[in-house]
Amino acid sequence: MEYRRLGNSGLLVSVYSFGAMTFGDGSGTYANVGDTRGDEAGRQVDMCIDAGINLFDTADVYTNGQSEELLGQILGKRRPNVLVATKCLGRMGPGPNDAGASRHHIVAACEASLKRLKTDYIDLYQIHNQDLSTPIEETLRALDDLVTAGKVRYIGSSNHSGWTKMRALATSDRLGLNRYVSQQIRYSLLDRASENELLPLGVDEGVGALIWGPLASGYLSGKFQTGEDVSNTRIGSGAQGTSSRDNEHTRSVLAVVGEIAKARGKSMSQVALNWVRRKPGVATIIIGARKTAQLEDNLAAATWSLNDEEMPRLDEASATAPIYPYDMHRFFTGERNPPRANLPAPAQE
Repeated sequence: MEYRRLGNSGLLVSVYSFGAMTFGDGSGTYANVGDTRGDEAGRQVDMCIDAGINLFDTADVYTNGQSEELLGQILGKRRPNVLVATKCLGRMGPGPNDAGASRHHIVAACEASLKRLKTDYIDLYQIHNQDLSTPIEETLRALDDLVTAGKVRYIGSSNHSGWTKMRALATSDRLGLNRYVSQQIRYSLLDRASENELLPLGVDEGVGALIWGPLASGYLSGKFQTGEDVSNTRIGSGAQGTSSRDNEHTRSVLAVVGEIAKARGKSMSQVALNWVRRKPGVATIIIGARKTAQLEDNLAAATWSLNDEEMPRLDEASATAPIYPYDMHRFFTGERNPPRANLPAPAQE
């Protein structure tokens, strides 16, 4: 397993990490994501640790807290040997202050997560989404106090826009507060929007990216083209089913992924994961699975890498026309705005 620095921090994280979003009984807001529990949940954590994964990601809203509870139970005495990341902001009760990034909610949510996780500290505490109703100074001071109190060791954000992320970093610098060391963002061969601002921002500002959705909800595995029953998957159970993904562009991407997978004797999922792995700014890629066999296949992506001939093929197949103002940057001032491929490579250990 490869380990990388998380942003400008001194923390080393495995290049693949485990997302416990599927842990629980399948109830609540994320009911269609999964219902992994019991022996299977324990087996998946064991597999990850055996493979060298040291970062486990969850959130308080995943299955109404069950994900955190199960992860804490399964880790048990192994807790000091791994890193636990969780998130707050989502609604956890009916009250007016049971959601958001206010000091009130952050402190209460952190205490509740600590109890569910059966630990006295959280390695990486993340604001799950942006909250434009709360002053950023209030959010950052609350997080800074949690770090000072020893309840949180590092802080990060998730699903923030580029301008709110940069505002938070600048505010921390101005006030001398702990800085976000990470950003959890969606990124895959079928969703490259993060290349516009978030990934370049991370490289420039020393913020490591935790990637979610690297397989586009499983679409890049190719199983939606094989006739396999996908009614119980995240995409298949949605209102639009697989039709929301099926178009000329996605079919072209899948064709190249499939060609490389066949030539290498690897799965399509592993090809898609390894494309993300080689992108600048990426610290770790969150993988999760409903079934243990899926997790086993995803973990195998850590044993090999794409080469310099395969990456451009995937880049070209997955490219989309730039939107404003990035089209202006590329076409009219390209000599002043180098291609993304020229960004520094991710820091590695």
